Amino acid sequence: MTERQPILAVEFTARVGDNEYKEESVPLHSPEELFEFVAPGGGCESIPSEVGEINMVFLAPHRSNAGNPLMYATATLQLGMVFLTGPLSEIVQVADQMLDKAGRDELSGSFLTVIGAAG
Repeated sequence: MTERQPILAVEFTARVGDNEYKEESVPLHSPEELFEFVAPGGGCESIPSEVGEINMVFLAPHRSNAGNPLMYATATLQLGMVFLTGPLSEIVQVADQMLDKAGRDELSGSFLTVIGAAG
């Protein structure tokens, strides 16, 4: 069986004064792993308060649709201190799923706070 390649790398950046520290990237292999991370009880709840920025970088797909190059145009969506960067099609799909999961209360309070959506 071939090893699954990650589709997304989550990078955590902390800033102390003028110094910036990048934590090790966390590779995720599917959108489901991303939503497990940001769900109540997921890894997002253990992010240290020193973290000032979270970059979620979607990797280029292994196969592309040459008939629709706009799908792969690089885009960035900023939600609070979280930056989602990658192919436009991936960003749109994850944003749609995020809206759905937020409406069903399937996102942790910690994640809602860091994206600026906590009430």
